[in-house]
Amino acid sequence: MARKFELVQRVELIKEIADDRSVLHLGCTNYPFTKEALDNDMLLHDQLGKNVRELYGFDFDREGIDILEGSGTKNLFQADLEKLENVKLNKTFDVIIAGEIIEHLLNPGLFLEGIQRFMHSGTELVITTINAYCALRFVLYGLRGNGGENEPVHPDHVTYFSYRTLKLMVEKSGLHINRFYFYDIGSDHRKFNPWYYNLANDLAVKVSPQLSDGIIAICGLEKE
Repeated sequence: MARKFELVQRVELIKEIADDRSVLHLGCTNYPFTKEALDNDMLLHDQLGKNVRELYGFDFDREGIDILEGSGTKNLFQADLEKLENVKLNKTFDVIIAGEIIEHLLNPGLFLEGIQRFMHSGTELVITTINAYCALRFVLYGLRGNGGENEPVHPDHVTYFSYRTLKLMVEKSGLHINRFYFYDIGSDHRKFNPWYYNLANDLAVKVSPQLSDGIIAICGLEKE
């Protein structure tokens, strides 16, 4: 029987997994939008701090860290996610959140290997990333692609992942995917989209959830 993966809301699932646990949040500042997100109560790191037992954050952007520290946030470390052996922290966590990070990395395998020093046998590494087969992006590319030159992609993204490609990379790095989901366009993004973007997405995921906006892999050192 074919496996069916549930369609979820990304932020809500992250909060549910992190609730009342020790959490390491990677890319915690969301720089250069740190101050804007803080002012509008939309910064995930700030929201997580209200419900988790213990919260640490890693980010490469010093300016974003300075803004968060200026607002009273503690336990922040400047870190290159491809060189995690250089981080001066010896601690493991129940949950590690790598939200919308892996598609920015030139060497994601180095990240997946390096992050394991912060994991124990029960740690859940939550990886979220855009879906290589997102229907909405295919539609936009077809209609507005300018012959292939104009792609609907973030300017800092260097790769796309699907279930199969992410699973293979995770396993080659010594980890396992224990749970997998597709995530839909978040409610925080819907209000900024043209109505027809949301309609195209909703029709696509109604037919096939695997045509959704993104994917989520819950990974561990050991299989559940």
